[in-house]
Amino acid sequence: MMMWLSAGIALTLAAIVFILFKWGNMRMIGVTPVRTLTFIAILFTSGLDVGLIMFPLTEFGGYADTAANPEYSFTNPLAIEFGFWGFFIWSFYFLTCFYFCIIEPKVKFFEISWVKFINNVIIIGTCAFTAFLLLSNLPWYLPSIGDGESIVPTFYLIVFAAIAFSVYSSTDIKYVRILSVSTTWMFLALILFMWGGAFLWGDSQVGQYFAATEMLGGYFANIQHFLFPINDYHAFYLFWWFAWSIMIGQFTSRFCGGLKTYQVLAAMMIIPSIPIAGWFGVLYHYHNAGLDTTGIRNMAMVFVGIVFVINSLDSLIRLYTDNLNLSASRLGKVKYFAFNFIALSALTMLFKIDFLQIQWVGALVIGLFYCCLGYILYSKFGSVRAIDSSPEENELDFKKIETSH
Repeated sequence: MMMWLSAGIALTLAAIVFILFKWGNMRMIGVTPVRTLTFIAILFTSGLDVGLIMFPLTEFGGYADTAANPEYSFTNPLAIEFGFWGFFIWSFYFLTCFYFCIIEPKVKFFEISWVKFINNVIIIGTCAFTAFLLLSNLPWYLPSIGDGESIVPTFYLIVFAAIAFSVYSSTDIKYVRILSVSTTWMFLALILFMWGGAFLWGDSQVGQYFAATEMLGGYFANIQHFLFPINDYHAFYLFWWFAWSIMIGQFTSRFCGGLKTYQVLAAMMIIPSIPIAGWFGVLYHYHNAGLDTTGIRNMAMVFVGIVFVINSLDSLIRLYTDNLNLSASRLGKVKYFAFNFIALSALTMLFKIDFLQIQWVGALVIGLFYCCLGYILYSKFGSVRAIDSSPEENELDFKKIETSH
């Protein structure tokens, strides 16, 4: 699996370099272009899930224990956490976003029946994994409910309610957009709330926060260590990002609003990394200073984490139901709701009993990447080589929007 993962990363890096060399100054325009800030909000909230909120506090200690994990000794725990979530790995999303915005309209690889089937299996499976992550982390963050270790009926109700809300939100694209922007503001508010709890009405000194965030430099000084898997746990993260990449690219490519290719790459790697760095800096201070996160702080993190889950799921539900022609308008809202709710709830339980693993999904995505490359080289090389702009119909629609403004 490690060799397969490394092969996937090598292909991703090579493809990004080629794209920048050939199409770096070309404008990317999707079928539903939006303003840049809206695009970034959709990318950020669709491309992350509850793990961003809930994982760091449970992981810093493991990264700091270099006696048990000597492979982490090249830098500090905060830099490692950031390396698993920020900057470089957002280039995975750029690659798939570019492909679905610019290349897929010419190639139509994902319209091949067996590819379409595998693609939707990937999307549905990753949706369920997102719900499973919420379920598995609730005992740690809400120890007042249950014994702090076991998953009790209340946690199942919370997760099933999040799935239900997501299915309903996916019935209309306007809900998806509104929720994406709202989630971004909620996340920024959570950062400020936790920061204030430590440094404004808490006993910590502001200088301690800046001292913590300076540790992020350890990531950029050692970025080469993060390109390929450090160990099995890092491989888990990288497979997870691959699993997300193919569907986030499909979804976000719709909303590209005229930025040049190199600008989209820079925006995807830099802009989401800023709030991630700010958030991790706050959490690392809480961890390092031994500050209490119980009570309202934990409740706030859980609430925003649930909203992240809803925001991610509704985007992806919308994607695979469109792909399968199972929209709410075609099935009717009752049948649409029942089908998606039952399917995602059942798959979440399969992850719970370890019947499914996200690494398998990520490995399947890498396989699709190589199949797509082979298909292009074999039968679509001329069409791809001739690409010099976004799809013509997207360009025309974008000009109409610009004119109307």
